Amino acid sequence: MSQVSKDTEEELTDSEELYERLTIVIDKGQEPLRIDKFLMNRIEGATRNKIQQAIEQERVLVNEKPIKNNYKTKPGDKIIVYETNSPDSSEIIPQNIPLNIVYEDEDVMVINKPVGMVAHPGSGNPDGTLINAVAFHLKQQNPDIDESVLPRFGLVHRIDKNTSGLVVMAKTQKAMSDLAKQFFNHTVHRRYVALVWGNFDEQEGTITGHVGRHQRFRKLFTTYPDGEYGKDAITHYKVLENFNYVTLVECRLETGRTHQIRVHMQYIGHPLFNDDFYGGDRIVKGTIYTKYKQFVDNCFVLCPRQALHAKELGFIHPVTRKEMLFSSELPQDMASVIEKWRKYSQFKNEE
Repeated sequence: MSQVSKDTEEELTDSEELYERLTIVIDKGQEPLRIDKFLMNRIEGATRNKIQQAIEQERVLVNEKPIKNNYKTKPGDKIIVYETNSPDSSEIIPQNIPLNIVYEDEDVMVINKPVGMVAHPGSGNPDGTLINAVAFHLKQQNPDIDESVLPRFGLVHRIDKNTSGLVVMAKTQKAMSDLAKQFFNHTVHRRYVALVWGNFDEQEGTITGHVGRHQRFRKLFTTYPDGEYGKDAITHYKVLENFNYVTLVECRLETGRTHQIRVHMQYIGHPLFNDDFYGGDRIVKGTIYTKYKQFVDNCFVLCPRQALHAKELGFIHPVTRKEMLFSSELPQDMASVIEKWRKYSQFKNEE
């Protein structure tokens, strides 16, 4: 028998990175067999047509290299199959929703997602999503495009509804497959800026606790330091500016678990400012007296969501192989609340 392991997200909502990967190592007793036939026998529900499409799209690698459909497996081969989890085609309706497109060519789009926009249709959000807007955009570019193919590619990763910032969309299946590999292999550069509660003893550090669904409250995620649940998660942070009661930090993701930054920051005692899921929507640092409480409440009104922005995104272009790096400005709500805290901190220091 071959040794099979599956690195996959349990649900679409369990990761920012929307893919799964199947790894198979051929044992010594395996007789030569065409790769498509071999994979049909190993992957539940797979058809020969789907397997051959995956091979043609270079989503099947043998010993780290793409192969042809007629390749014959041999003992010791390491087979990796990348599979993406795109939304169902039946869910996607092109909708005329404005997009802030930072970059676009024939293969990819980089979009600056606003606060309040959901990435893809799902329970409670059947439309009005980023995917619906992209579908309309592609339809305008090519009115003859078959709408049923729109959702088969596109969404490689996502950010939370109330997190702003950069996302990359694939416009072809080849681009989708290549970008999914880059995300899986942790070679994509993702830098976030966050306003969090409290002061840091260290100016930079790394958080490594596993992230998974809360065992009791299923809408929440939590950190499992011993790794008994969840998926491995790595967040690197660096202090940018301190405001006595809150701190501006940058976070660089090595993995992409759902709510990873929000959960990891809560875990080390620094929940994101105004994060109503993870305890940041109350005064965490500072004495609760009337004037200070009013100041904090005013800040909550100014930035009525978790203060998190996906500021930088970098990857290798799936076709040209050039390094691509994009940066976006902080949205007005975060910029305003940061400036408010900056002035408040200066005033307190002068007292």
